[in-house]
Amino acid sequence: MSATTLLVLIIIGIAAGFLSGLVGIGGGIIMVPALVFFLGLTQKQAQGTSLGVLMLPVVALAVWQYHKQGHINFSYVFLIAIAFIVGGLLGSKLALSLTDDRVKKIFAIVMLLLSIKMLFFDKKKNDLSKDSIKIQQSDTH
Repeated sequence: MSATTLLVLIIIGIAAGFLSGLVGIGGGIIMVPALVFFLGLTQKQAQGTSLGVLMLPVVALAVWQYHKQGHINFSYVFLIAIAFIVGGLLGSKLALSLTDDRVKKIFAIVMLLLSIKMLFFDKKKNDLSKDSIKIQQSDTH
């Protein structure tokens, strides 16, 4: 492995880890495109590599930070994780049966649709937890 490749891999890891800790993204949105664009991996190689990274306990410290602040619902984590295993198996079987070009286009369409939805169609939600904290604090004073 060349020094350049090593450096690119480290930068991809830091960027994906940082964004994973910051906003809960990293694998598919950062690692996959970066591995394809910067290192020339095929779409399937990039997806497999990204999944391999997720298999390791790389997010343990980020999870711990959120847990310390009370921001993780572990019953949700457990149920989603079980479903994620099933979905991952089914999705990988489908992806491996398609051409690399088709998988890349599906990936791009999903990212585009999610981006459009987040940019233009997400409704602002009231944060009731902040309001309830303010009410509780005013009741105690």
